[in-house]
Amino acid sequence: MQENNQKYVLLTFIICLASSLVPLMSSALNLALPNINHDLKLDALSSGWIQTIYLLSTAIFQIPCARLADIIGRKKVFITGVSLFFITTILCGFSTSGTSLIIYRFLMGIGSAMMFGTSIAILIAHVPAEKRGKVLGINTAVVYFSLATGPLLGGLLTEHIGWHSIFFVASLVSLFVIVGAFVYIREDWKSEQGQTFDYPGALLYAAGLSVLIYGFSQLPHWLGFVLIASGTLLLLFFALFEKKQSQPVFNIRLFLSNKVFRMSLLSALINYSATFAISFMLSLYLQYIRQLSPREAGFILIIQSVVQAVVSLKAGSLSDRKSPTLLATVGMGLIFTGLIGLCFLAETTSFIFIACILVLLGVGFGLFSSPNMNIIMSSVDKQYYGLASATTGTMRLTGQAFSMGIAMMALSLSVGSVELSHKVHSGLMKAIRITFIACTVLCLLGVYTSSVRNQKHRI
Repeated sequence: MQENNQKYVLLTFIICLASSLVPLMSSALNLALPNINHDLKLDALSSGWIQTIYLLSTAIFQIPCARLADIIGRKKVFITGVSLFFITTILCGFSTSGTSLIIYRFLMGIGSAMMFGTSIAILIAHVPAEKRGKVLGINTAVVYFSLATGPLLGGLLTEHIGWHSIFFVASLVSLFVIVGAFVYIREDWKSEQGQTFDYPGALLYAAGLSVLIYGFSQLPHWLGFVLIASGTLLLLFFALFEKKQSQPVFNIRLFLSNKVFRMSLLSALINYSATFAISFMLSLYLQYIRQLSPREAGFILIIQSVVQAVVSLKAGSLSDRKSPTLLATVGMGLIFTGLIGLCFLAETTSFIFIACILVLLGVGFGLFSSPNMNIIMSSVDKQYYGLASATTGTMRLTGQAFSMGIAMMALSLSVGSVELSHKVHSGLMKAIRITFIACTVLCLLGVYTSSVRNQKHRI
């Protein structure tokens, strides 16, 4: 019994380490972008694609990779994904041009999709059911802690060694994950042995999601609306196509028949759509409106991530004993309350008030994230763990893209194409207020979707 407990603890450590790789490196890379732009002589558009191309490739490959894992084995796909991540991070570190860095980031996204499409499924399949919420809480806390420490690590590495070192540190961590995965992931779960991979469905899905997410990045230009409409139509056609397939890449019947699964995924999508732009807009507010330095702004914004990490640990364990639906709904309600407070942000708002709002948002995020994931994974049978994990990841990335689309639209309408500075503070304040009002309305919808699911239903 003690040996089994030790094995699942070590496995949890390896999966959490893998989960920390991307948020740690992404948040660290944000701080290094000015240096990367200078060294590689990148314009604003190319610089944006360094992050966007990774987001896009991770989103479009998660569900197909989860399906592939069900056929050939989750352990194989997970280790292949970490290995691809390891190789591409090294290549990124040696990049000498913007084009090569963007290509390697795209390939890195595929590796991340293979990891994220299988990691939670592996974790849930290997730990006792009564400890599921606890390990999900730990995993969520690690992600938030990585997001909080990323800027600090990125700043130190960039300043003292150079931006290339961020990729090399990530490659060392991923190498450790590869070794740990070979040792501690014993079972190579295959739920669909002997079945074929749905290539037409995978291509339709990739095309639809790519067009949709790219459309978000083009708002408020008319092309953005055309692309969003086209991507939505392609995904609707994909859903109809998959419904007729005997071996679909995405089991649309599970989504349609399982209300808990469907509403929990919708809640996750709305949560990230309503919240991802918060840090982005607050960063602009603190630096351009209040004229704080990046370091000073970072110390304020880190409050939310630290609170999220601490609360997630407790909320995960609590969701094993209390209703995770109630916890997630309360969490969404607290985020809604915090967003209402941000709607009244002014040029002279007290920093103490802002800190209190960030604490409230951090508690809300912590209460929502791990219990909501617990609900999603508990609402399906073991054979669908990979699909559930990958779909949740896709909802997260799509929501993040939509949230940034809202923010960019507000900036375009209120500020225009001029360079951001304190001189445009009135237009910037208007954009910030529009963004937070839109996010508040979305979050209210999320409170509803989170509260109406029936946790007893299971397929």
